[in-house]
Amino acid sequence: MKAACSFWGILLIDQLVKYYVELTMLPGESIPVASPFFHITFVLNPGAAFGIFRDQQWLFLVTAIVFSIAFLFLYERLRRSGTLIHYGSVALAAGAVSNLIDRIRLGHVVDFFDFRVWPVFNVADIAIVLGTTAVLWALFVQKKEFLR
Repeated sequence: MKAACSFWGILLIDQLVKYYVELTMLPGESIPVASPFFHITFVLNPGAAFGIFRDQQWLFLVTAIVFSIAFLFLYERLRRSGTLIHYGSVALAAGAVSNLIDRIRLGHVVDFFDFRVWPVFNVADIAIVLGTTAVLWALFVQKKEFLR
């Protein structure tokens, strides 16, 4: 139950913030929050993280769909593989699905967190990075068995 709440919570927060940014800002517009370090900047990202693989929507759609199907198929095993693997994979899946929704709905991903020394990103990207980190930490540092 907690994992379902985590999944839907991440997805809902990301989609609501993106929708708010779309409604209240123009693409390219930037609002200083803690100038000069942090801004909310509306970016339409046609690529993956850091803008790589620009305009390869088919690749992102297929990858996200395959990952989502694999996640659903393997969920019970992931749940039994330990807390970090379980919740890490839930966060990773929620972020991937939220960005997939953007790609299907808009043809690109809405990004908005702008620290000026890093490419602009969103809540889903944070979930993907933290989820991946948690899973890798469990596998390689804690040496947990994956998919027992």
